Amino acid sequence: VQPILDIQELKKCQEIIESIYIKEELINYIAKIVVSTRKNPDLYLGASPRASLSILKASKAFAMINGRAFVTPDDVKFVTPAVLNHRIILSHEREMEGQEAEDVIKEMIEDITVPR
Repeated sequence: VQPILDIQELKKCQEIIESIYIKEELINYIAKIVVSTRKNPDLYLGASPRASLSILKASKAFAMINGRAFVTPDDVKFVTPAVLNHRIILSHEREMEGQEAEDVIKEMIEDITVPR
């Protein structure tokens, strides 16, 4: 396996990601998404507060990859299913119906008003 980054380059990427701007409204949006996982009857177990931090960091990284110095609502919507998919547990009823966690996540995201 050939390394593509050394430790200094990796730290520089982390610093750049940390510097990506995110509006307070988007931070609140992320919080609403995570809180909604704890109130959703289709879920047996919702996401923890650490999930909020992971969505925040992933959104910033996705913005950076797309050449922006700021996070958009679409960045949050894009990364959220990947971040939450393994952090929630479907209710037994939904699982028996064959529903997927990602479907529930996408429904929740659509139900929450996106800040503009």
